[in-house]
Amino acid sequence: MELKSMLCGGTLPMSSLPLRTLLLVDDRAPILQFRRAALESLGYFVITANTVPMALAKLDNCTVDAVLLEYKSEGMGAEAVAFHIKQRFPDLPIVLLSAYAGLPERILWLVDEYVMKSEPLEGLTHVFERVIHSSNVGRSKPA
Repeated sequence: MELKSMLCGGTLPMSSLPLRTLLLVDDRAPILQFRRAALESLGYFVITANTVPMALAKLDNCTVDAVLLEYKSEGMGAEAVAFHIKQRFPDLPIVLLSAYAGLPERILWLVDEYVMKSEPLEGLTHVFERVIHSSNVGRSKPA
């Protein structure tokens, strides 16, 4: 696990839960740091990326169980990020996080689950476990 931490850039949480690895994608560093700390406190190993190329590189080099993707980002669109991820990793679950209701259908077709930001972070645990269990893959190899 130490090698995983060094290569993928996360810290290992102290938890009795099964260790799941999440890739958190957002272009804002303060948000990445906050969500990473919160998710690690819930028992996840969290890898972060703030660009599409960085997210794809992390997916190429790290085993990931699911992706948490911010819908509204300044420097990148969630639709493009989800498209690139699904193109290369079709079985990898993507959870879209947004403060907006009524998102375009085209983005909802690309993701496995849509969660409102008002959802408590603890509630995300159930969402992640559901999408990971449904995919039953951990992370597939690139297509």
